[in-house]
Amino acid sequence: MSQADTTREALYEQARQRDVPGRSKMTKEELAQALEGQDKRPVVASRLDAFERLAEAAAAGEFVMLPRSLTGHDRRRHVRQCLREDHETRIAEHSDDAQIKFDELSDSLFSFFRGTALLFYRDMAGDDAWMPTVLTLGDVHPENYGIMPNVNNVPIFSVNDFDEAYYAPFTWDIKRGAVGFMIAAQAEGGLKRKHQNKIARHFVRGYVEGMQRLAREGTEQDEEMRVDNAPKLIRQLIKDSMKERAEWLAKGYLNEHKTGFQSNDDLVPVSSRREEFQAITDRLVSENRIEVPARAAEMRVKDVALRRGQGTGSLGLNRYYILVEGPARDGTDDLIIEYKQARRSALAGLVPPSSYENDGLGERIVHAQAVQLVRGDVFYGHIEFNGLSYLSRERAPFRDDIDLDDLSKSQWKDYAGICGRVLARVHALSDDAGNIDYDIEPAINNAIGPPELFVDDMLEFATEAADRVRRDHELFRADHALGAFEQLDIVHR
Repeated sequence: MSQADTTREALYEQARQRDVPGRSKMTKEELAQALEGQDKRPVVASRLDAFERLAEAAAAGEFVMLPRSLTGHDRRRHVRQCLREDHETRIAEHSDDAQIKFDELSDSLFSFFRGTALLFYRDMAGDDAWMPTVLTLGDVHPENYGIMPNVNNVPIFSVNDFDEAYYAPFTWDIKRGAVGFMIAAQAEGGLKRKHQNKIARHFVRGYVEGMQRLAREGTEQDEEMRVDNAPKLIRQLIKDSMKERAEWLAKGYLNEHKTGFQSNDDLVPVSSRREEFQAITDRLVSENRIEVPARAAEMRVKDVALRRGQGTGSLGLNRYYILVEGPARDGTDDLIIEYKQARRSALAGLVPPSSYENDGLGERIVHAQAVQLVRGDVFYGHIEFNGLSYLSRERAPFRDDIDLDDLSKSQWKDYAGICGRVLARVHALSDDAGNIDYDIEPAINNAIGPPELFVDDMLEFATEAADRVRRDHELFRADHALGAFEQLDIVHR
């Protein structure tokens, strides 16, 4: 059957399967042209379907070999292929940010860990299928906790990055978090192996103790870590993060006349798109039913800027800042709303199959924020424009995270324990506001079993995985030096 005889619905399904951007707004003729154009492009190798089948087989209890068993040249090729596949669009577009990201991954072990979540989770495909499912954060590490605004614009401490959030076994967050603390303690703290292990142990124990307490008290919906109730380390972090909005805006964002964004290495004003982003912002408020606070006045967009070079995993993806005029109308109380391009979670297709999965892009991330951050940022939302999915959030003067290289050994352990307890609370919310339809805290405590055995199991996994990350980093550095990430794997016929 020719495309002329095919219905728009059938063409749209083909476009969805091939991830054609902007498909939802295309006519039948435009869909046909886009698909025809794709047919003429080189076919880029993809192992998404193969890994989905592998995860299903592993989850079903079949004896399959996961890529974490690979060694030598086979492992080197696997690392190379995963990173090329994960950055397909950015490599194909010869994005400057893509090369900046690869340079960062090469220079820093911790950045490599943070920027290679797909590689990490492909090593775990189908693991822990019998464990209780929660809405996981998906990318737990020491720098994905921090200070941010709650619904009342009050600074709170919690998890702060939901890009990889996904319904998965609760152990997946604990495993990645334990590895993240080990790697960060080495790369950012300069700590030896025995201290890395102690810090990771505090993280896992913090989680176990937190989940045990929440099973007894059931207070996860009412808890919020603010300056008046936070542990000493976090209380000081909140105090240090506090800045006057007028000074924060003038120093880092506004031009000398306070009429728009300044131009610097990080910000590129695109003022010609102000009306376009006013319409987008109006639609964001309407579609997400955002109750605009008085401090945002009429949500009038004063200016728009491209934000360059922020993040690790998201380097090379579109990111815009919009300047919203405050009530004073003098540039002292303006708001900054960020539009950040959303992408597929690294966990998608790798977790054990369940009825709780949510494969959306911006919608998935905003769902996670709503579940995991009770009474969080009022401007969190999702919207599509230019054929891409974006999430929105406010950039606040007190949005900040901890300086890992300033922590003492004892503070590292304290911080890890705090983060473990915060993660337990985040998971406990999966049955309050999330899709989990049974009481999750007793189920998790039952799955944990003897606490010290569980802690040892998590630490044993983390030790092996951290060593694998170190070896993979060396393989990546060698490949990057030889130009391996300037091209994609093309299927030749």
